[in-house]
Amino acid sequence: MAEAEANMVAFLRGCLQDSSLPVQHRWRAIFSLRNYKGEDARQALIDAMSDESNLLAHEAAFALGQMQDAEAVSALRRTLKGVEEFHPIVRHEAAEALGAIGRPECLDLLKEALVSDPAPEVRETCDLALHRIQQVQADDLEESPFRSVDPAVAASSSSSVAEMRKVLLDENEKMHERYAALFGLRNRGSPEAVDAIVASLQCESALLKHEVAYVLGQLQDKASTEALVTTLKDATEHPMVRHEAAEALGSIADERSVALLKSFSTDAEPIVAQSCAVALHMLELEQQGKSFEVGCTNPECGGVDHSSTCVLVW
Repeated sequence: MAEAEANMVAFLRGCLQDSSLPVQHRWRAIFSLRNYKGEDARQALIDAMSDESNLLAHEAAFALGQMQDAEAVSALRRTLKGVEEFHPIVRHEAAEALGAIGRPECLDLLKEALVSDPAPEVRETCDLALHRIQQVQADDLEESPFRSVDPAVAASSSSSVAEMRKVLLDENEKMHERYAALFGLRNRGSPEAVDAIVASLQCESALLKHEVAYVLGQLQDKASTEALVTTLKDATEHPMVRHEAAEALGSIADERSVALLKSFSTDAEPIVAQSCAVALHMLELEQQGKSFEVGCTNPECGGVDHSSTCVLVW
């Protein structure tokens, strides 16, 4: 099994580094690599944080955070500090990943970036990461029902939808409290909760709105389609928000969202165009009943025990 995993990781790393491949295939390589532990998978994702595609670079940082690999901390620190080298969306994701990993040695760096980074979305992410690390130290974490490592602990299940809605929409409330309300509403998942989440797409913070769009993608509730369509079509909206709206529409997958994704797959903003391509590819795979993880055609291995002769395909 160790040899099979090594073969697969080597294949995925090669795909990720191949800039001639369509972005959606390289994105799938990142998605698949996060299921493997060890130095090779980690280094493949670390290298990808320097990719010319900001979509892939930020997704690699996100994957490292979801893996909660402490060995990735030093690389994530370098990325967060690289104000001149890395796009704000990549630095934001590096800060979030540091919070997800939860190492106390990251506190000083996050505190420094909280006041010095020129991008408000990065500063706000540092605030969230600082609070999450403090919660890790206090052992005040609950597992997400969506099997994701969330950037904030969800509000208590005893909170009412009305209470959480009020916090989420309050522009004067602290960001980590608004995030807690957002995830609490997501976990509730009722029509009233979804309505509150959709309403927050009108808030000021690009960081909050991008997370809102991500959450709506997790919920896959068609009631949010109209608001996500409006968000994607708004050329004045922050690219990180439009990109998440595109991927959320791909998750919801109705006829209108598919048509819109096709029309915006040539958007002038690369991260938006690439997100539309990824979302359309995800839809195609779902319609074909295929996994988003890279697979294998060898029936003898069952898609798990890969040998050096296996044919790995998209």
